[in-house]
Amino acid sequence: MSVKELRQRDDAQNYLLQGLWLQRVVHPSAATVRSALEWALEIAANGQPLPPIGFVADLGHYALALDREAKAPREIRIVPGWTREIAPRYEDYVLGKIYADWTFERAGDALRRYQGNERERDKRRGLAYIVKQIRDRGQFTGVELPPGLIRGMLDEKPEEVMARGWESFSNGLMPLLHDTYEEIISASRRMAEVLDLADVIALEQRTALAEMGQYVAHRQVLQMAQRLEDELPRQRVRPLAGRQEVPTRILDEDTYPVGGFSSISTKGSIESLLHSQLAYMEPDNSSGPDLFDIKYLRDELYYYSRDENQFLRRRRTFLFVLWPDLVQARFKDADLPCQRIVLTLALLLVLVRKMSDWLSTDALIFEFVLCGEGLPGDTALTDIHQPQPLKHEWELIQTILREQIENGSVVLSALPTKQALIKHCGYRAQRSLCHCLIAGTKKVDLQAENTIVEHLTIGSGRPTLSVNADPPLVIEGDDALEHWTNTTEKLLQLWI
Repeated sequence: MSVKELRQRDDAQNYLLQGLWLQRVVHPSAATVRSALEWALEIAANGQPLPPIGFVADLGHYALALDREAKAPREIRIVPGWTREIAPRYEDYVLGKIYADWTFERAGDALRRYQGNERERDKRRGLAYIVKQIRDRGQFTGVELPPGLIRGMLDEKPEEVMARGWESFSNGLMPLLHDTYEEIISASRRMAEVLDLADVIALEQRTALAEMGQYVAHRQVLQMAQRLEDELPRQRVRPLAGRQEVPTRILDEDTYPVGGFSSISTKGSIESLLHSQLAYMEPDNSSGPDLFDIKYLRDELYYYSRDENQFLRRRRTFLFVLWPDLVQARFKDADLPCQRIVLTLALLLVLVRKMSDWLSTDALIFEFVLCGEGLPGDTALTDIHQPQPLKHEWELIQTILREQIENGSVVLSALPTKQALIKHCGYRAQRSLCHCLIAGTKKVDLQAENTIVEHLTIGSGRPTLSVNADPPLVIEGDDALEHWTNTTEKLLQLWI
């Protein structure tokens, strides 16, 4: 992937002016000038190499669905060296791929859903992110030029800008634009998908617009979660031998009948009476009981009989407690691809995904608990304003699990002391089978009534796992990352 710097002002102007005439999604006109220049300015102002502005405009018009409002031109101008030589292949291989690519369609949907006072700016920043990721994946040329040149064009009349661009074709198409479009066409034929799934999620959760540190952490958590999940068995794991379970009360709403009517009997309620039995009824003007009355008294009427089996829906609560000393896990070991805290969050994310998939018939609640002095004791906390050690990790959890938080399967809480945590575990255990996983750099001595407490101790690059006061479980792995994968699988075996 090469980057060319245009030092001559005339070359940089021709690169921009001619690029405006190379749009294909929407016919180039004065109405498209301002939006195309604003998108290009967002890219150049962030220090990114700028692809041809016509390519940027095509991505922007399609991603934001602006092509649906455009009108077909009465006549199409033929651009020398472009219309007949490059444009047909560009439409087939590049635009055709973008139209059919599901990742770009999802990314465009994410941009169009942006709301708020800064939604237009966020859309420009999101589009700049899309262009950057496509260019990184395609490895084609970009140009560095002064952003002030684009700002100057924005101050001109769009008609004058388009006229200057058309006049620049008197000397033919710039060789740089010709070569760059050839690279874009070749890159599109190499790429299976124009964006990665992590890119799409970053746009949907708006971390692509966040500060670089938070964006990188979000992306690393998703990537490491995918790596851990890929190494786990696809089928439901077998329960660990000798695991512990605590019986709890079965509430009436936890059971309900399953199956339909399975047979016919002579006993039942009037609602399940066979309709054919109504034929025994006689008109009301009869002098005595009719045949229906006699059969009813003799229990000779037929009723549908329901299968009386009961389905038990287990209530299960999983508490993921982030201990304050977990801030020390912001450390990258030489044999790990990222920091320990990133792997910890990725492990918790995989647990939520796998348990939701494998125990889909159970009533599950995943509760993330931030424990630390001075925090409010709110059992439904989604925003913490007080400064605390794990503030950035807490914001990251809210972003990654936003959908689960909205549908109620994930709950966020904050508890000030260990005693408050013990009391909260007891409250949860009254109505469900409760597991409490404490993640910290040191093992925490905690015993809660009717609650199974697991300790995930992250004192080194290879975490240890123990249950209640028992010694740590034996977990093997050829390398540190495999050790994390095996730890995740061991937890799943404990909980299934």
